[in-house]
Amino acid sequence: MSVIIIIFLTAVIALFSGVFEQGKWARYIGIAGLLVAFYVAFLPEHQFFAKYNSMFIFGENAALFTKISIVITLILFFLGGFALSNHRSHQSELYSLILFSLTGGIVLFSFQNLVTLFLGIEILSIPLYVMAGARKSDLKSTEASIKYFLMGAFATGFLLFGVALIYGSSGSFDLYAIHEFGIANPKNLMFTMGCVLMLTALAFKVSLAPFHMWSPDVYQGSPSLITTFMMTVVKISGFVALFRLMTIGFYGVFGEWINILAVLVIITLLLANFMGLAQSNAKRMLAYSSVSHAGYIGLIFFGINNLSTYNLAFYLFAYSLASVGVMMCLIYVEKIKRESSFKAFNGLGRSEPILAVTASISLLSMAGIPLTAGFVGKFSLFAQAMEAAPILVIIAVLGSAISIAYYLRLIIAMFFHEESTFNTSEKVSLTYNIVAVFIIAAIISLGVYPDLFAMQFGL
Repeated sequence: MSVIIIIFLTAVIALFSGVFEQGKWARYIGIAGLLVAFYVAFLPEHQFFAKYNSMFIFGENAALFTKISIVITLILFFLGGFALSNHRSHQSELYSLILFSLTGGIVLFSFQNLVTLFLGIEILSIPLYVMAGARKSDLKSTEASIKYFLMGAFATGFLLFGVALIYGSSGSFDLYAIHEFGIANPKNLMFTMGCVLMLTALAFKVSLAPFHMWSPDVYQGSPSLITTFMMTVVKISGFVALFRLMTIGFYGVFGEWINILAVLVIITLLLANFMGLAQSNAKRMLAYSSVSHAGYIGLIFFGINNLSTYNLAFYLFAYSLASVGVMMCLIYVEKIKRESSFKAFNGLGRSEPILAVTASISLLSMAGIPLTAGFVGKFSLFAQAMEAAPILVIIAVLGSAISIAYYLRLIIAMFFHEESTFNTSEKVSLTYNIVAVFIIAAIISLGVYPDLFAMQFGL
């Protein structure tokens, strides 16, 4: 609860800093607040907040995912000086909305009650609807905002209908009371229908196919820094909420929903990877890549054991680092070229080698190539699911093999194609290069020595 209060107050201060000098201090205020929140996340929760335990418990798992989300958000704030340079008149609003959305994500890491789950999802989502349409003169950005809002409202309807059925059958909103009811009444039709509706709603939020249809358009139309936030922190929040809900609240009816989830994972892995092959726009390709990773993460529900939460955290962190590594490269290319096609990346390896190497290592990590964090993350998920769902693992390996083809297209464009239109006078800033080196070091270090993850996050 202390972390939520700090981030919320930081968001409010950053918002009102826009009154002075067009909000130029909002980014620094956000960075300072996130650093304080990261430190506080390592401290034991104050006893004062025990009175809220029926709604919200900031335990070890919640603290772990909170630290991961804060680290990723911090990196995005460091990149924001360049990425949001076209939004100087409302930078304070964008930074504060990112922090408000992060607040909702932290609520989802800790919810004990279906009401808290609903509040967390809405706090996470509503700022995103606004940020998706931040480029007011761009019709694609406006389309992204409207489409995200409409699909989000649609998913919320499913969620609330499911909550109503769960409460009507179990008589409680409490996650553990629902868990006990599910164990005692595994064949209750109303309870099962509520479970399926809530699974459907959260499948929208994490972009599991066929509920992914909003993702490519929204990711492509939104400002690229906001897209990166959606691909990382928002996906972390959605999957942790889904994992808590299904493995605690609905574990008693495991057999009723696991086959549905298996079908969603298969559709996601095959559809997203084949669609990724067909793209000519790098940003849209990365959107389908993000959808495919939702399928890989979905394997966490098969063969659940004591390491499942750790495996989920490791994969989400590795995936988020790689996503930031690729997207920071795309942000630079978009700024210079005003487009994000594969051709726009031609020759980037010559003009900005550090940035191109960062993107390449990140793409290799996404593909699951050995000696990268992505390989360790995928191996952990595949090994966990192998005994319980070997067919899913085989399909996931096939999906990973397909993904290599469209990831290599971007790497080949950066290093093996001639280019003469980069404006060499506009070089990448020192901050960008520092972030790039950090991401390279983190991806390779976690790939070679995975235990470093536990050491850095106090596990």
